[in-house]
Amino acid sequence: MELSGSTTSNHTLNSTGVGSWEISDKAKLCRFLCYGSERDLYSTKENGRIKLENTGALQSMLEEKRGAEVLEEIKRFAQDGRAVRLEPSIFALALCSQNPDVNTKQAAFKALKDVCREPAHLFSFIKYKKELKEHMKCGIWGRALRRALSDWYNEQDAMSLAAAVTKCKQREGWSHQDLLRLSHTKPARDAIALISKYVTKGWKEVQVAHENKENAEEVIRVLSYLEVVEKVKHSRDETEVVTLIEEHKLEREQLLTEHLKFKQVWSALLKEMPLHSVVKMLGRLTSGKVLEPGSSETQFLCDRIQSETALKQAKIHPFSILLATENYKKGHGYQGKPKWEADRNILKAMDSAFYKSFMNVEPVGKCFVVAVDMSGSPSSIVPGTSISTAAAAAAIAMILARTEADTHVLVYSQEAMVPFSISADMTLKEATDELVKTSGANSKLVMCDLTNTGFAIGDTEDRGLLTISGFDLGAFSVIRNLAQDLI
Repeated sequence: MELSGSTTSNHTLNSTGVGSWEISDKAKLCRFLCYGSERDLYSTKENGRIKLENTGALQSMLEEKRGAEVLEEIKRFAQDGRAVRLEPSIFALALCSQNPDVNTKQAAFKALKDVCREPAHLFSFIKYKKELKEHMKCGIWGRALRRALSDWYNEQDAMSLAAAVTKCKQREGWSHQDLLRLSHTKPARDAIALISKYVTKGWKEVQVAHENKENAEEVIRVLSYLEVVEKVKHSRDETEVVTLIEEHKLEREQLLTEHLKFKQVWSALLKEMPLHSVVKMLGRLTSGKVLEPGSSETQFLCDRIQSETALKQAKIHPFSILLATENYKKGHGYQGKPKWEADRNILKAMDSAFYKSFMNVEPVGKCFVVAVDMSGSPSSIVPGTSISTAAAAAAIAMILARTEADTHVLVYSQEAMVPFSISADMTLKEATDELVKTSGANSKLVMCDLTNTGFAIGDTEDRGLLTISGFDLGAFSVIRNLAQDLI
């Protein structure tokens, strides 16, 4: 199999005399931006905070004055959805913004609004800037950062910014009030000035400033929205809260904790809640009696989950549906609480959604050979999930078989290795049952350690090798990026 863009110069001989893919600093950088490590090991476990000492390739490229190249990759991974975790891209951007090279620093600040699109991302960026300041003994609150933060706020749509600052008020020890104060932001429009005053001075100051004043249309819209947010914040009336949610599309983050004790509040939130959030919260919604057998809420949910339009809009992956389904089937949350009885109609809807969501998997167009080790117990559970290793392996093989025309599956144990026939029209149960029963140059090898023991292939300098420890939705992105020579 010949991969696009590959040449024989990409290969070196390892200690055993076998050819391996030479990995460049840029490829290591792309690994880091994709899943947070320059090594050929992707772990589904979060490995804690990103450390400067683990970014050797990134630092080497910056020392070689390749900042423009680094920033191009940062933006590509952040914007194209190729990154499994966005934190590495934010850290890399913060490091570029501290670089002595003026062009790199300016380009990093210019890219801030492209990489850090949400307030949570912005707070993470400032957190990393502060950490790097302590490590590198340089300041952060210079003119360039102040201008970049001012641009971040001023270039937002006013209504979107009003929603953002009321949903995510603070994170990582920083708040919007801190950033607006330290950046000395001068609002570019009246509506932004209104939001800035609301964040830094409070609602009462806003009311006084705009009382009996002729306001522009944009300002009136923002004023009305913030008034609703304030009203729901002080309301203890369930009916009023539900009405405000439905009329103004308020989200869970804008409500008080005590509001979430009301069943009707959840029913109202359910109508506009992102589908990714809905499928993850099925257990909580069932245990709280929001979803009851035969109820209108349950029927609405089932229709929405099975809607091809909704699935396509949410870009939800079949493995994400599978994880949520198995967690829901389990009937209880972490450490046994809360408890619920899985609704049959919801399970049917999730099963239907699983197969329909295959349309969201974009084919890579490469040849895949999937080898499944069945020497262990097929009923053991993949750590951090409710899925058996057999079902997970079958799902991996099935997703590839349904989306990639040239996919071959092998099953091996201590005794033998045999081909496994999986067709595109197989159900997951059929593939899992069959799997349990069945118990070269320019190619790449991905080892999936479903038991998350920390086993690795070993040769981290071979670009054609990758180990996945555990398995989650992000693993599919990692495999896809490897197949396309992106990492």
